[in-house]
Amino acid sequence: MLLAASRRLGGMLSPGEVYQAIYEETAAAIPAQSFFLALHDPASDDTRVVLVAERGVGRQVDLPYPEPEPDPAAPFEAQLVSDGVIDTSWMSHDGGEPSPPRSSVSAPLILRGHVLGLIRAHSDQVDGFGEEHLRMLEELAHIAAVAISNAQQFADLDRRRREAEKLEEIGRALTSKLDPDQVVRLIVSAVSEMLTVDGVSLWLSDTEHTALYRVAESSGTIALPIGLQWQLPDDLNRQMVDQWKPVHVDIASVVHNGPERLATDLAGSSAVGVPLVLGGQVEGVLMAVSQGPRHPGAEKIAILQRLASQASVALGNARLHASLHALSLTDPLTGLPNRRRLQIHLDHEVAAARRGRPMAIAIFDLDKFKHYNDTFGHIAGDEILKAFGAVLEKENRAMNIVARYGGDEFVAVLSEPGLEGVKYFVDRIREQTAQNSTLAKFGISISIGCAHFDPNTMSSVNDVLRAADADMYDAKARRREDERGRNQL
Repeated sequence: MLLAASRRLGGMLSPGEVYQAIYEETAAAIPAQSFFLALHDPASDDTRVVLVAERGVGRQVDLPYPEPEPDPAAPFEAQLVSDGVIDTSWMSHDGGEPSPPRSSVSAPLILRGHVLGLIRAHSDQVDGFGEEHLRMLEELAHIAAVAISNAQQFADLDRRRREAEKLEEIGRALTSKLDPDQVVRLIVSAVSEMLTVDGVSLWLSDTEHTALYRVAESSGTIALPIGLQWQLPDDLNRQMVDQWKPVHVDIASVVHNGPERLATDLAGSSAVGVPLVLGGQVEGVLMAVSQGPRHPGAEKIAILQRLASQASVALGNARLHASLHALSLTDPLTGLPNRRRLQIHLDHEVAAARRGRPMAIAIFDLDKFKHYNDTFGHIAGDEILKAFGAVLEKENRAMNIVARYGGDEFVAVLSEPGLEGVKYFVDRIREQTAQNSTLAKFGISISIGCAHFDPNTMSSVNDVLRAADADMYDAKARRREDERGRNQL
């Protein structure tokens, strides 16, 4: 019988199948009414019940070991209990049982001097088991320990293979993202998928205060609010920011001076955090949170570190791309949107105007700018352009856009302005131009041309630009006529 059990268990590689087979072989050799199998995890120093059986029906579970943890030096010993009321209500679906067992027999699962767990059988009868049953169970326990170890090693190798494949897949996905926000969302989702935790959050540092972090993304049953800020305690800051080391903490021990929301949401939790290093400095923290004082183990921390490393590279690339993209759409002198960015915005606004949404543009030209540039030099000319760009930006509304069109010409695109709205805007620009100290110093004046998009006579961006340009040159012509008239008096 033992040889047949050894052959059967030795041919199995799935832990779940091994657990069920251990029960079936035990039930065939020992007259038991109920049974459980418990395994010890040396990484967490925790013992969990993985299978229970009652009245011939076994089911896989994940339950805490129902008795005080044994002495680690001698965690389990073979034991025969001939007469005693044994509580097995925790094994039942409904939390109760018709009659509690009166006797039991148990044996440790030992392999190469290490205790893997325990198997125990119960009987409703007093003296339900004898010494022969104890010896038989010990022999089965030796066979079971080998089978469990083999299945665990195979499962561990298979898990590592799948984790490596998943990490590679995540790495490819991260490198394909060029939006920093997409990178942040993807990395939080990846951690949630790969680790058994209750919450994941990614914190990014405040650029002015290196120990101040805010939640950029969060997920899970313990999801922190986006934007929540936390000043890292000195000891955590030293470990993660100065030494680039992961930390595992009981939340209650580190948030006593932190935000109330953090202490409330993470009450009774533990967390592991790893730094995100960009450009040689820590700019974020990737945090995984678990209910209770659960330690994730070295392997889980290693996965979190690898994900953080991938996130750091991807986030750095995305930020660089965003910066280059912004530069390609920004005038480097004034900091306003450039002609390319203006064209993109105008295409969108004209499409909306064709559908009936009002739109107007105003073109601004600095009068006699070439004269000032030639007289006072290009540095003074740049100073004038920057000063006028600042005036436009100050008066601009969020829904509108002001841009440098080229040279000394600037354009404002006004969405849903109305005639009075356009007049108010250009009057404010004239007023602020006259009051600006830099522009007033050089005596700068401006010419302005305005045009509303008319869907009946206009069809393109160029149509409305030409109309505004023509209005500006009409204004310049009227000014020259006025100046000639004054000079003849």
